[in-house]
Amino acid sequence: MRFSGKTALITGGGTGIGAAVARRIASEGGQVVLVGRRKEPLMAVAEETGALVIAADAADGAAMAMAVEATLEAHGSLDLLIANAGGHGVGPTVTMSDETWALATRSNLDTAFVSARACLPALIRARGAIVVVSSIAGLFSGPDAIGYVTMKHGCIGLAKSLARDYGRKGVRTNTVCPGWVRTAMADEQMQVLIDRKGLSGADAAYALVTRDVPINRPATPEEVSNVVCFLASPEAAMVNGAIVTVDGGASTVDLPTLAFVS
Repeated sequence: MRFSGKTALITGGGTGIGAAVARRIASEGGQVVLVGRRKEPLMAVAEETGALVIAADAADGAAMAMAVEATLEAHGSLDLLIANAGGHGVGPTVTMSDETWALATRSNLDTAFVSARACLPALIRARGAIVVVSSIAGLFSGPDAIGYVTMKHGCIGLAKSLARDYGRKGVRTNTVCPGWVRTAMADEQMQVLIDRKGLSGADAAYALVTRDVPINRPATPEEVSNVVCFLASPEAAMVNGAIVTVDGGASTVDLPTLAFVS
């Protein structure tokens, strides 16, 4: 019951990693507040967890201020922020529109910054914690994903700044960088690969993208949530400013040597 008496606000909490984190925190005694633009998936997770649902854009300052106010009114404190909202920004530079670039910025970096800004006063009072969900795309670059890669790099810089500036005020901030995770968003990318390569289905696509990953498979949302929840918990009391990969070892691979592997 690591989260007994704690309240966690989770952006992008209706699906994938955010939903898995919500379930884990609730199962360990915590109160959960889910923020997202689509109410239906949030309500589905709330039925399992008893969460407070706030349908809002995490990149909207006024909406996030109201979300924090509603959280404090319902639970009396705010102890944890899981800045998980993200997505969008795939495509090459020369054909990426201003609108797609702006959407990548808003969906990934703005959501993390705006939610942190709104939550920090309450987190300081609670001596709480922030976990920013970035990606190994925030450490490396993938092909034709300029918006997503840039903003996920930005999320890591944001978390480092928060760790430096607010660690002295009792708020720890850490970053989790997943590799491929079997989520609805990743399934969409697998469909692109299925169509392009003529693969038999999602299992074949995931096998292809994790072919050179040492553990040789994608993560589950629950496996990522285990790491997120550790960093959010008192067990990680001395962890601040860390970047933790949850990628099956993908980031350990020396790409120039792959040609020598039979």
